Amino acid sequence: MLLCVGNFFGSASEAEWAEYRTGAKKAPIPTYVLGANDQETVRYFPDVSGCELAENITYLGRRGLYSGTSGLQIAYLSGTESQDEPAPAYSFSTKDVTELKTSLLSSPDFKGVDILLTSPWPRDVGTFANSAGDVDTKKCGSKLVSDLAASLKPRYHFAALEKAYYERLPYRNHMVLQETPQHVSRFIALADVGNTSKKKYLYAFSIVPMSLMDPAELVKQPQDVTENPYQRSRKEAQNTKARLCAEEEPACQFFFDLNKPQGKKRPSGGKERGNSQPKQAKKPPQPTGPCWFCLASPEVEKHLVVSIGTHCYLALAKGGLLPDHVLILPIGHYQSMVDLSSEVVEEVTKYKSALREFFRSKGKRYVLFERNYRSQHLQLQVIPVPLDHCTAEDIKESFISQAQKQQIELLEIPEHSDIAQVAQPGTPYFYVELDTGEKLFHRIRGRFPLHFGRSV
Repeated sequence: MLLCVGNFFGSASEAEWAEYRTGAKKAPIPTYVLGANDQETVRYFPDVSGCELAENITYLGRRGLYSGTSGLQIAYLSGTESQDEPAPAYSFSTKDVTELKTSLLSSPDFKGVDILLTSPWPRDVGTFANSAGDVDTKKCGSKLVSDLAASLKPRYHFAALEKAYYERLPYRNHMVLQETPQHVSRFIALADVGNTSKKKYLYAFSIVPMSLMDPAELVKQPQDVTENPYQRSRKEAQNTKARLCAEEEPACQFFFDLNKPQGKKRPSGGKERGNSQPKQAKKPPQPTGPCWFCLASPEVEKHLVVSIGTHCYLALAKGGLLPDHVLILPIGHYQSMVDLSSEVVEEVTKYKSALREFFRSKGKRYVLFERNYRSQHLQLQVIPVPLDHCTAEDIKESFISQAQKQQIELLEIPEHSDIAQVAQPGTPYFYVELDTGEKLFHRIRGRFPLHFGRSV
């Protein structure tokens, strides 16, 4: 079958369309189209609930769900967004989106749809993702379409109207470790047919309906999966749901609040990260194979995770030197501290100060080190030592003397300087930081003992 999004009727003459309408010409395969996006083409669509326009060419209708004989489910929404009620004949309104969502979500076993067709792009689709080129996803597109995509969880969402081709990295439909894993969604925008820039306007693929798939196969998370770009819509939906269930007393889980300078606990809920919209993070490069530390990866040891922030998470070390030996790790796939975007660095700093405060309350100080050598994913090792056993000076001396024995040049980085000022991305290095803020650095030029930090 052929599915068409965007403007089906171009600038071709009436005579050409008349040939299809009278049967002189016939579409070679079943073709399903969306409705008008402007007043001019409304006349081509006689019945708002959908109808056959010509042999093998079917107008799906203003909004709804098309179910194929195979069980394939295609949700669709025709037209452009309108804030007016009633909306013009070529537009949809909040009411249309709400009714479409309600009709599908009311089914208790609803997990999502296979395909969603809309003409406008969803607003903010580029958040957390690869660049959409010249299209500014914060300004273009429809917020109502974003809301619809967040609720319907399509495996594929196709759109047009921006005259650009954009295949977004797949995004997840569940909150890691807080909800059961669900399938990922892929958004694909197509350019206009026959455009002179030769941008892609046709996307061919085969799909097994969700209803026929093995559930474990369906929820597999690809390596390049990202956060959900419409998190805000999802959170608002969840908060509404939570209010409806308010009579039931929820179990409280506590996380350390990284935004407060004084250490306080607060219950987890829909507001872990405040009400501000998440900043768009610089897209981390994707791992070439399975990564044990990417939070979205099936390989990650989820039972060791202690706390999850927006860009980083905290986990117990699998082979810890002590029971409270922890790791600070970025959620996305970054190789070293030098590669991190400013938002991730900011959150690493918050985790460090929270850990410093926590360990001090237990009569300990921490030593932090990173080995960017023969490692795939950034791991900041944080090891507590009792305050009454050794001073920061003792720890520094231990590192320097052990380094000298092994002919490793360990240099002190000046205070108020950071590692990005002394190392270029891609440079192998070993780095130590004490909770006093003192830092030691070694640029690895040849071989380096992998367990140097642990043995010191």
